[in-house]
Amino acid sequence: MTEHTATSRPPAVQVSTLAKRTLGVPALVFLIIAASAPLTVLAGGATTSFAITGQTGVPVGYLLLGVILGLFAVGFGRMSTYVHNAGAFYAYVAAGLGTRLGIGTSFLALMTYNAMQIGIYGVFGFTASSIIADLFGVTLAWWVCALAGWLLVAWLGVHRIDLSAKLLAIIVLLEFLVVIIVSLLSLTTSPEGVTAAPLLPQNWLNGSLGALLAFGMAAFMGFESGAIYSEEAKNPERSVARATYIAVGIIAVFYAASSWALAIGLGPSQIVAQAQEWGPDLVFVFLDGKLSGLLVNLAAVLFLTSIMAALVAFHNAAARYFFSMGRAQVLPSALGRTGRVSGAPVVGSLVQSALGLVFILVFAIAGAGSELGPLFPVLTMFPWLTNAAGFGLVLLLCVTSVAALQYFNREPERHPLFARTIAPLLAAIGLAVIAVLIMFNFDVMIDAEGSTALVVLLPGLILGSAVVGLIWGEYLRVKRPEIYDAVRQANIG
Repeated sequence: MTEHTATSRPPAVQVSTLAKRTLGVPALVFLIIAASAPLTVLAGGATTSFAITGQTGVPVGYLLLGVILGLFAVGFGRMSTYVHNAGAFYAYVAAGLGTRLGIGTSFLALMTYNAMQIGIYGVFGFTASSIIADLFGVTLAWWVCALAGWLLVAWLGVHRIDLSAKLLAIIVLLEFLVVIIVSLLSLTTSPEGVTAAPLLPQNWLNGSLGALLAFGMAAFMGFESGAIYSEEAKNPERSVARATYIAVGIIAVFYAASSWALAIGLGPSQIVAQAQEWGPDLVFVFLDGKLSGLLVNLAAVLFLTSIMAALVAFHNAAARYFFSMGRAQVLPSALGRTGRVSGAPVVGSLVQSALGLVFILVFAIAGAGSELGPLFPVLTMFPWLTNAAGFGLVLLLCVTSVAALQYFNREPERHPLFARTIAPLLAAIGLAVIAVLIMFNFDVMIDAEGSTALVVLLPGLILGSAVVGLIWGEYLRVKRPEIYDAVRQANIG
């Protein structure tokens, strides 16, 4: 690449080098937690889980998932000390189960992260439109607001990752503050008293556990993303694993505590009915009258920035999967180019942004004149894509646990029994059960009444991406063995 070419096409790009040693443990933790968006989980995820499952045992679901994912993190974190690659899942599976399965996993990961990131634009556009209407009396179509958010995400995606990390750190800290305030107000309000009723076995061991786990999984989306930044982390041999453990613990305990507090604030006997009536607005309805109008409005704006934080986090993850696969030439090598100054995966970021733009426009056209009105993106784009992504994530975690099991047991003397066998095996079993539960509850999760084809189509697309990846891996093995062998050598670990 000549100097003239590099300076005439900003941002200038080079091949295969991400920014080195820019992220410490705190930055990694913020990037991880931003993907699960604390305020979005409480206002959107927890209330939806209360409403659809009809049970008060939502906090227990978060705790149980925390245990399963904590077990997963043991093998996952240990793998991060041996294999450093921006395509974490694909690299780990390739190292543990072989190159063909690794390439299949890379396609599954690409589909999963892109589906999650793009689906969130639906709820972002609706929320931004609603807030602007409430605060300024101006009515904007959801897709106009989604495009504004898309533009900001696209801009951040081609700049240094530590810029995104600093922005996300501020947003996440403010989110935690709002959720803590809601929780304290809930405990001081407690119309039925502070009680452990939501945690009692009869409120989750009654046939609803599967749905609670299926819905709760969305709260942990992105907890594994620390490994994606391993090439950009300071001391990745220790920082990635440490950040993952911290994030899983914080997410599980904090979300369980805040959802329990919300149930106490509304009253355990009323939380389900209230959630079914108000949905994601429940938290702000609860705050109305307890805080000044200004503070309630600020909380609503933070809800929007919470969604933006998740968009940025998943965009970064998807862009790095594109980068990793382009660098390995599993996909076009242009995807492996990074900015000379920023070290960001510029081409992968632009491709992810292009996909987001296409889907926003497609759903904008499809929703024109819909009987669903302004709720169209919240009832279609958001649940369809994000729940499909949740299913894909569970499959990724399950396969990665099996890969860790295989990888560590090649040299059992180097790894303790718990890390090499017990934790990965229990995690794989638990995650396989959750995957089955999601399949059985998928119609409820996407509210598929009258649209039953989606119950098969959406999970089928997720599984189909893995099959396409396996076929592509076999093609590379036969027709492009030099690429196939290079992937194998790069991920021996």
